[in-house]
Amino acid sequence: MSVILEVEHVTTYRYAQPVTFGIHRVAFHPRAGHDIRVLNAELTVSPHSRQHWVHDVFSNSVAVVEPLVPADTLSFTARFAIEHRGVKDQAPSIDPAGELYPFQYSLDDQINLSAFLPLQYPEDAAVVREWVSSFLPQRGDIHTLDVLNNLNQFIRTDFAYAARDAMGTQRPAQTLALRSGTCRDFALLMIEAVRGLGMAARFVSGYIYDPALDLDGSASAGQPVQSWDIGGMTGSGATHAWLHVYLPGAGWIPFDPTNTLTGGTDLIRVAFTRTPEQAAPVAGGWTGAANDYLGMEVSVSVRRRLGTNADEPPST
Repeated sequence: MSVILEVEHVTTYRYAQPVTFGIHRVAFHPRAGHDIRVLNAELTVSPHSRQHWVHDVFSNSVAVVEPLVPADTLSFTARFAIEHRGVKDQAPSIDPAGELYPFQYSLDDQINLSAFLPLQYPEDAAVVREWVSSFLPQRGDIHTLDVLNNLNQFIRTDFAYAARDAMGTQRPAQTLALRSGTCRDFALLMIEAVRGLGMAARFVSGYIYDPALDLDGSASAGQPVQSWDIGGMTGSGATHAWLHVYLPGAGWIPFDPTNTLTGGTDLIRVAFTRTPEQAAPVAGGWTGAANDYLGMEVSVSVRRRLGTNADEPPST
């Protein structure tokens, strides 16, 4: 059964006095596919700006925004609605050659997946490999999907979620040492573990739908709620991160180690990249005194549109 989800994402930068802004690259537009249909999408920027859209090297939709006047506030407001047709925890149809681990990609797949196979942090490979080996079967057949589900589950059960507003992603070794992190830290750890096992993986950014927030009064009033405070999906009320793993026959399969999700209608992808750094929602610069910058505020609302026909035609 498909659902219609509406997303509003507001990012606001504040300054002590008007500053001059450089060109910003903004990645908020959802990625359509056989499981996601974009019904409408818009990006509003303040102050007055010039913008055009491009596809980046990964074919993500990116708005190139050029603010035209100095200002003490820079705000990006993205709103979109999608129809999501995904099926949660549906068993992927893997080619027999890839059902058991280890397996080898075809020559064409090796070439096409070459950007998503090398480790981002090879110096952390030994500690990641030791961690992975602790729960891999030691004898008998090793089913590829069991390995991936084990990784997905162990991160959720053995690591603590710790919200962090600071930019950047923890190194895999740091996440293992701390036994805690954010969704992007967990995604990167699993990506490095999967790549260390010889499988292709890519970083995915976007949003997560939490039905619990539909029932919360503050959410319905348009106020963001942090789900880790109310017992819902971890990572809602903010941007979210997870990963895709490529398996022969099944293609790119989504895994969310923060919530132990595999597929489904809860994940709304915006961009996928080789590294977390390439998936920043907003990237750009400004000119002014160093102490002019006062901070950034982010508000994200994801809710289900109730009582609406899912066959609404997409916007053109």
